[in-house]
Amino acid sequence: MKDRSLTRAFSLIAHVDHGKSTLADRILQVCHAVPDRDMRAQYLDKMDLERERGITIKAQSIRLHYPSADGNIYELNLIDTPGHVDFSYEVSRALAACDGVILLVDAAQGIQAQTLANLYLALDAGLEIIPVLNKIDLPAADPERVAEELENLIGMPADSFLRVSGKTGAGVPELLEEIVRRIPPPKGEPDLSARALIFDSTYDAYRGVVSFVRVIDGSLTARQKIRMMATGTTHETEEVGVFAPDMIPVKMLEAGDVGYLIPGVKNVREALVGDTITDALRPAAEPLPGYREPKPMVWAGLYTTNSDQYPQLRESLEKLQLNDAALVFEPETSPALGFGFRCGFLGLLHMDIIQERLEREFDLDMLVTMPSVAYKVVLNSGEEQWVHSPASMPDPGEFMEIQEPMASLMIITPAEYVGTIMDLCQGRRGEMKNLTHLSKVSVEMKYNLPLAEMMVDFFDQLKSRTKGFASLDYEPIGYVAGNLVKVEIQLAGSPVDAFSAVIHKDNAYYYGRKMAEKLRELIPRQQFDIAIQASIGSRIIARETIKAFRKDVIAKCYGGDITRKRKLLEKQKAGKARMKHVGSVEVPQEAFMAALKLNDK
Repeated sequence: MKDRSLTRAFSLIAHVDHGKSTLADRILQVCHAVPDRDMRAQYLDKMDLERERGITIKAQSIRLHYPSADGNIYELNLIDTPGHVDFSYEVSRALAACDGVILLVDAAQGIQAQTLANLYLALDAGLEIIPVLNKIDLPAADPERVAEELENLIGMPADSFLRVSGKTGAGVPELLEEIVRRIPPPKGEPDLSARALIFDSTYDAYRGVVSFVRVIDGSLTARQKIRMMATGTTHETEEVGVFAPDMIPVKMLEAGDVGYLIPGVKNVREALVGDTITDALRPAAEPLPGYREPKPMVWAGLYTTNSDQYPQLRESLEKLQLNDAALVFEPETSPALGFGFRCGFLGLLHMDIIQERLEREFDLDMLVTMPSVAYKVVLNSGEEQWVHSPASMPDPGEFMEIQEPMASLMIITPAEYVGTIMDLCQGRRGEMKNLTHLSKVSVEMKYNLPLAEMMVDFFDQLKSRTKGFASLDYEPIGYVAGNLVKVEIQLAGSPVDAFSAVIHKDNAYYYGRKMAEKLRELIPRQQFDIAIQASIGSRIIARETIKAFRKDVIAKCYGGDITRKRKLLEKQKAGKARMKHVGSVEVPQEAFMAALKLNDK
């Protein structure tokens, strides 16, 4: 049995684009984990999407061996985490598999909103925190100012913060020494019954579910009978191993180890993220604390352009759900789009990533409806009903009120942009709660804002009004009754639920008019007039008409009696009326995406 006092498990946490993946590359090089010929930038980012966008989407684990200055060789389990607010659930799961964190702060940009959010997650988990200033090689870096901000925030002396450069490797050996000195070894008991926490999973087409685990107590081996404590199912492990950096089988995972386990499970529902694995013959008395269930913030309909791909879409979503525990979906039917799924996401970026992964990894041609939030409707009977899509909103006479979700926003910005941010938030029905000066140049603003007002372009507007300097973090804070109405869009008299929206009454006319104008531009002309109408209940609030193609049927008439021309025109008119009854309006994908492109006030 190995010396557990030489084992360390830690995560890298930071705001997006503060250099986590680059610093992880330098740590890998110092520990000689990857041969130089195989080394590449963002080595731990496995997906093409991550490399293209320059962001981390999935937390990645790797085992390193570091020869310390004290003469011992330490086993380091590093987990690189995402930085974007939409993937904070990935961060919380990674922290449950660690004993300490490196809090990375960009020495040029300073403290950002997600820096604070991730810091609070680490504090709640009771982890040892090592603050590190990164990118000290940049000309714009001001480590003294950023160190002062950090000192005011966490109370540690500024001269104790490490200064590193993930690009050049400066300060990385000193950081590794600090890790082995300050982060505690695992606390679990090797002699107790096995308990391992599943902190992530993936799906292998040939081997089934691959569970990423942190062993807390006891040990796990191949060919061992195990039990999933949440589902109660029993399996025999096919293989256990570690990431070094590829999947390498080992004889045993001991208490404190981070690795993977292949339980021989083909059904993705039998190996849930957050479940506890124990020995089936000598089970543990109680499971490990799991994770707080992620609450979807954004709902949208996912459909395939080819209805024959519906079973494939269901199977693809189940496999993605194993890899992404925050994804929620349920079947949905639309008169205009056919069979699909109503899916819940943590944010718009999360929705965009899921759509791209479905198209790339499963070869599906996807169509996504306008995103919305989940509303709570109080019916006349007093019952409460959850509504995830505008199409399922009850008629106005059937309910007393609609409650909309609210979000608490934390915005960190240079002081010069406070005015323009206040204008943006108040235009979105926001209510200021607090304003704090973090330093001479940066300000923290807290707002309560309806979540629906953030759905379309709030983040883009925030970035453009502050020249990219402001950062945003948010979390749900409950439901509040609002003056909301359902705006329905009709094409040729038939409602198209994909374009319907639940909107504040003050903005309803604007939305209906802009959507009608946009659809008139995007829907191709037919042989008959197409009426585009926006309505609230039975009241029409906006209308546009797509004029029909018109053949000049009287071109062959050279003079002559007017009755001959009128007869031809009446015949054409009757034909168009008949076509209008049997014709259908085909809506292109661009029109569905137009709902996302409407510029807000």
